[in-house]
Amino acid sequence: MAGKVATRNAYGEALVELAEKYPELMVLEADLSGATKTSSFAKAYPERFFDCGIAECNMTGIAAGMAAAGLKPFTNTFAMFATGRAYEQVRNSIAYPGLNVKVIGSHGGVSVGEDGATHQCIEDFALMRDIPGMTVLCPCDGFEMKQAVEALLNYDHPAYMRLGRAATEVFTDEIPGYQFEIGKGKCLREGSDVTIIAVGLMVYRAMKAAELLEQEGISARVINMATIKPLDEEIVLKAAKETGCIVTTEEHSVVGGLGAAVCEFLSGTYPVPVVRHGVNDEFGRSGKAEEVLKYYGLTAEGIAEKAKKAIELKK
Repeated sequence: MAGKVATRNAYGEALVELAEKYPELMVLEADLSGATKTSSFAKAYPERFFDCGIAECNMTGIAAGMAAAGLKPFTNTFAMFATGRAYEQVRNSIAYPGLNVKVIGSHGGVSVGEDGATHQCIEDFALMRDIPGMTVLCPCDGFEMKQAVEALLNYDHPAYMRLGRAATEVFTDEIPGYQFEIGKGKCLREGSDVTIIAVGLMVYRAMKAAELLEQEGISARVINMATIKPLDEEIVLKAAKETGCIVTTEEHSVVGGLGAAVCEFLSGTYPVPVVRHGVNDEFGRSGKAEEVLKYYGLTAEGIAEKAKKAIELKK
């Protein structure tokens, strides 16, 4: 899987590839199958595909009923609707009874681009993190996404997973033996001066930031935190002790997401400087994906600047 692939595309392919192995898999859609890439599953397994129309709350309730009957439903819509419009149903109908439903939010973050602020969901991690017992995932590329889909099929608990609209670099398939695990971060690059903890499309940019920092004589560790909740506290604590400062980077508000999770853990365990990099408590805006990302500083250069700030804070 070389080049660039949108994680939503990899997700749609994974559903079809895994359908025979997991006959309990059911796919529910809210009239967006072309965008969320569930349309291939609909064609291959029409008897296991349910288009619920523009009725996300009802879709969530139907999925809860399916899970109660022993099936493995995946609900699909844009992240803004999955976590915003249907929040009450996700909380009360899925998470409260602990039902095995996977809530899939496509088109997360500002890289949705031209759809603008109303559809650029930068609050989904925070909303889902706050629900008791809810697991929160955001794989970094197409290869990891496919592994995450199968991991979720073998994980009998409520979970939320974000997909991206924009095509992003696929690179984890080039890491020997790379395997996604729910609740585990992955150290992709060793370093001693600062740790960059990244999620989603910011992981590849974090790797590029580490290369920029290396040119300045700065050794940066890079961790892919594809599971935001439960946070891999062991890998975070090790990084804090060994590098002395941390930068978190995410295509999400700095409020309530990965950065907040890391700060909450370290503040009461092993306080070190943590610089949060993301969208600074403001809404998105319309524009081409890369232009919007650059506007908010969600670039390798932006991460590198935050890393140097974190190093200064630990002196």
